[in-house]
Amino acid sequence: MSEGRVAGVVLAGGLGRRMGGVDKGLRPLRGRPMVEWVLERFSPQVDEVLINANQHIEEYSAFGWPVVPDRVAGFVGPLAGLHAALAATSSPLVATVPCDSPFLPLDLVERLKAALLQHSADLAAARAGERTHPVFCVCRSTLLPRLEAFLAGGGRKVEQWQGTVAAVEVDFEDQAEAFSNINTPEELAQFE
Repeated sequence: MSEGRVAGVVLAGGLGRRMGGVDKGLRPLRGRPMVEWVLERFSPQVDEVLINANQHIEEYSAFGWPVVPDRVAGFVGPLAGLHAALAATSSPLVATVPCDSPFLPLDLVERLKAALLQHSADLAAARAGERTHPVFCVCRSTLLPRLEAFLAGGGRKVEQWQGTVAAVEVDFEDQAEAFSNINTPEELAQFE
């Protein structure tokens, strides 16, 4: 197992409340499910792909990658998806992206991983448009016990957890629009 091997996880475990309770990743964008656009850009960047989903498991399985549901009950958010992926892989690094960001950077993992290794950090997250995009990250799988403890203690916010580990932010100002995510039917219509 090479030290730089990266497992990539597409986070599709939410309830899609702002999308009217519809599974966002499966919503069509320009004739294809949104998650398919994400997988197309993300899968070439990693050594293995996992999809974190808690419903519509069969539909997500049809994309040909293993589907890992949350191991923490109650749809508690993206950290539960990261937790499930960390528990499911033997890769030393795990990269996460949301299922509703079909335009993500093609060099996302390469740049995050380089910064993580250069700074001997535990986690590297993307920053663009004057804000951090914490669910676009690469982290070390050795963080699993710390994440488990954070979740067990009721922690849910990605930024809050990332603040407890040795994290570095990576500037993607050159492609800030790549982090556009689609949360509502109105946003989906804009990108159609």
